[in-house]
Amino acid sequence: MIELLDPRPGQRVLELAAGPGEVGFLALPRLLPGGELVSTDVAPEMVDAARRRAQVLGVEGVTFAVEDAAALSFEDDFADAVLCRFGIMLVPDMDAAAREMSRVTRPGGRVVLAVWASTRVNPWITSTGRAALELGLTEPPDPDAVGPFRLADPDRLRAVVASGGLSIDHVEEVEITWVAGSLDEWWETTLDTSRMLTLLLRDLTSEQIDALRRRAEALLAEYVAADGSVSVPGVARILVATA
Repeated sequence: MIELLDPRPGQRVLELAAGPGEVGFLALPRLLPGGELVSTDVAPEMVDAARRRAQVLGVEGVTFAVEDAAALSFEDDFADAVLCRFGIMLVPDMDAAAREMSRVTRPGGRVVLAVWASTRVNPWITSTGRAALELGLTEPPDPDAVGPFRLADPDRLRAVVASGGLSIDHVEEVEITWVAGSLDEWWETTLDTSRMLTLLLRDLTSEQIDALRRRAEALLAEYVAADGSVSVPGVARILVATA
């Protein structure tokens, strides 16, 4: 994403749905001297986490703000470029978010977004949901509901971004590998990052949770090495657009 954004010294980059800020922090050295990263998230807890991370890393040239991507407080043409990794599909009004990205990016500025490709090629994320469906513990998800795969269809991704007035340059797929030291580590990471799983587990008995975990781990068995480590393939999709 940073290479496609191609940030330059003196520019201002706005990161939306930044979480702990790691993507924006990678861009920051290329903005200096004289540039600025504005790291934002709708969750105050995430903004605080990014701020603490910046302090630990000794990062300079970054400001932080709590912002709703669909209703930004910034003026028109605020930023030279916008970054948003795995965030736009989690915004209830995605069209509004696309309009806001267009509005706050100066004419000719670049917008780089990342979303997940289909559930079929991302078993790390989907094995728990698939296991829950197979065990009758949940209903099939609404494809339009807020969630990680809401923009898995590249045509829909293009339509949402174009609806905001952005000119799409290109869309590309990026293969990734999720790595964990063990299935225990995979489970703990999933518990920490999957809102769907967190909500589901609230309504399950301990026996159902154990069955769900065993089935999910069975779905990942082919990715477990002899030493117990886990390497699961995945695919993200990156879109580059111009304001």
